[in-house]
Amino acid sequence: MDQKKVVDFLGIRLNNLTAEEILDHVDQCIAQRKICQIVGVNVDQALRVIENPVSKKIFEDAEIVFTDGKPIIWMAKWLKRPIVEKISGPDLMELLCERAAKKGYRIFLLGAGPGVAANAAKNLEQRYPGFQCAGTYSPPMGFEKDPKEMEKIISMLKESQADQLFVGMGSPKQDIFIYENMQKYQIPVSYSMGAALDFIGGSVKRAPKWMCDHGLEWLHRCMTNPKRLVKRYVEDLRIFSYYRSSADRRKKQVVFKKSYLGKEFGRYDKSTGGRNDKVWI
Repeated sequence: MDQKKVVDFLGIRLNNLTAEEILDHVDQCIAQRKICQIVGVNVDQALRVIENPVSKKIFEDAEIVFTDGKPIIWMAKWLKRPIVEKISGPDLMELLCERAAKKGYRIFLLGAGPGVAANAAKNLEQRYPGFQCAGTYSPPMGFEKDPKEMEKIISMLKESQADQLFVGMGSPKQDIFIYENMQKYQIPVSYSMGAALDFIGGSVKRAPKWMCDHGLEWLHRCMTNPKRLVKRYVEDLRIFSYYRSSADRRKKQVVFKKSYLGKEFGRYDKSTGGRNDKVWI
């Protein structure tokens, strides 16, 4: 991965890639049979990574961390660390499935409610001729605490011979599941996709495109599921305290550099009878 295309956002490593660049890198990982995890960051996940050491480790080790949230795009721009584009999980999943249909990759869909993953597979097969579904499964609640169920899922994934795995269980459960088990089921590329399976499977209606484009998808989700999501989005406002701290540190660094630069340029060199133009920053 090109280290030049990495942005540090509040201590989180973001891969500053276009969707097309992600697709090309995935092709390489599949060709090399490289076992890896790809995750997206929105405000809720950013807070989790900042505050939770387990999530922090998962995101540090991920192959790609893409930006899935307009507020992060805005804050990164304010911090003078611009990100090339927002890539939502559902949009990326559609692009990956379209590419998979053309390349002959096999995809397994894991998660969401009963029957949702199967419906998502049917919809993808209709949209993208040549799409190959390696299997679908919607695990029961609390499956991660049941050794037999976990063994069943790992065996199912390993036997599927899939090239890619999309997991929709919500964070951090989906992130932890992939991180702890990807070496066991041996599918090259695994993605944490959240509600993407619900959207594509038709169990949840996604926000209109204009709301997604203007960073208002959170408002649509609050309106459709206020009991669960209003509290979450209010709590997500904590991100601005971390942003202010980072912005304040950056201002101090800029002031220090300007002060130091001014002293160096203003220094009189008696040995030469003139200014010393050598500057170290």
